[in-house]
Amino acid sequence: MSSEDAVLNTTPALSPMFRLQWEEVQQAWVLLYPEGMVKLNGSAGEIIKRLDGKKNVVALIAELEKDFDATGLQSDVLAFLEIASKQGWVKA
Repeated sequence: MSSEDAVLNTTPALSPMFRLQWEEVQQAWVLLYPEGMVKLNGSAGEIIKRLDGKKNVVALIAELEKDFDATGLQSDVLAFLEIASKQGWVKA
């Protein structure tokens, strides 16, 4: 099994240190944490708000592709999840 296959089968969730919240003033999703806030771009917000710790990455990608009538999102989603994991926003 490749490392990509391993990631595709994980069930990521938002780290308990962060809280996802819609900020009306900024018209953006933000991650709140004790020391501050991270403003997410539209794609990041759409990915993070779907991380429930129950669906795997394959299901997440399928949901995004269906909701946005798109295909080929896997590499972008995996790249974001790698960054989000390194930042501590997401745990697998």
